[in-house]
Amino acid sequence: MRVRQWQWLIYVLMTGVSVALFFRLAIPHKFFDLDIYRHAVRWWAGGHELYDYAQPDFLQGFLYFTYPPFAAILLVPFGFVPLGVAGAIFTIGSVAAIFFTTKWLFEAERLRFSLLAIAFVAVPLIVLIEPMRENIMLGQINMVLITLIVFDLLKLDRWKGVGVGLATALKLFPGIFIVYFLVTRQWRAAIVSSATAAGATLLAAAISPRASWEFWTQALWDTARVGRTDYTGNQSLLGLLSRLVAPAEPDRVIWVVLAVAVGVFGLFRAQRATRAGDIVTAMALTGLVAGLISPITWPHHLYWFVPALISVFAGALDRGFRSPLWFLLIGGYLVSVLGVVSLVNWGVAAVPTDTPWLFLERNAFVLLSCVLLIFTPIRHYSTHHEDSTDLSDLGHSSSLEA
Repeated sequence: MRVRQWQWLIYVLMTGVSVALFFRLAIPHKFFDLDIYRHAVRWWAGGHELYDYAQPDFLQGFLYFTYPPFAAILLVPFGFVPLGVAGAIFTIGSVAAIFFTTKWLFEAERLRFSLLAIAFVAVPLIVLIEPMRENIMLGQINMVLITLIVFDLLKLDRWKGVGVGLATALKLFPGIFIVYFLVTRQWRAAIVSSATAAGATLLAAAISPRASWEFWTQALWDTARVGRTDYTGNQSLLGLLSRLVAPAEPDRVIWVVLAVAVGVFGLFRAQRATRAGDIVTAMALTGLVAGLISPITWPHHLYWFVPALISVFAGALDRGFRSPLWFLLIGGYLVSVLGVVSLVNWGVAAVPTDTPWLFLERNAFVLLSCVLLIFTPIRHYSTHHEDSTDLSDLGHSSSLEA
């Protein structure tokens, strides 16, 4: 493949500008979450109870290790290397995961881009959004989970469900994809994912029965370990409701009704996308549902903007340059870059959201999730051809559902 000089210039400029903006916008968390993992597993290896470990935090008082024991077992090696080394491994691994998952998403949406274009244009643009900035700067394990889920849904066939099951054993959030398998009647994948999650959990219980018992009977249900729901960083429906009435508690009945309505609507659209063969959109919708209905959804949980916006991009290419989907793509991307916590220090006080502008600012990701849940297009793929779409060919390789 021959790359022209002007293409190299674009690649260099895109990467350079993205790196500069990344460090301008990113909050220097100094791998705070990774440091919790390291100290918690080291504390555990020293003979203490894993879920008794608490690390001081200016925002929430104390933070705890909240993942299942299976995740703790896999994180043990990082407890015995310097933070800088662990942080470098996590950062390089996260960027590599972004590259491969983006490649798989483009292939699934039949967007024909070179590996260099993905590496030097798409990846820098994705790394720049706040969910990715927070993942990298905190040293989060989310891209491990994302890689397992994306590979599972887009690449596995006979063993579909293994990736989702492993991700669910590491962190409960991906369990929504087991529900997705059930809703879309992928019975074998649902069984495989459930069995994999159960097997990994039982393996962890065999290695550390005491920690497993404490997690499943106590730590999992202790809401005080998570913190207040009204923090601006909590971009879930419950977070939105909590900020409306803070410092009072929101009506949980209203939250449950909203969560059920959003879950039914989102998974219904995911089912339609699956029937149409648009797995990227189905995946994005399922992930967005999880973010909206979970009690706590931090910005670093919202990778699902990426497949949703890629799906919007593919749909916009199908419709041509006059499509309103371009406005959704550009607006959604700008909101995901500006974020909800990077540019404003919201403090720790429990204050109500009492103006329309404040409502938009403090709930930007909740609102973007809802908009994408409604308007992300579903492309209908034919099983009889493998046409691709690129920027030089706007032909309709698939039909599009409004």
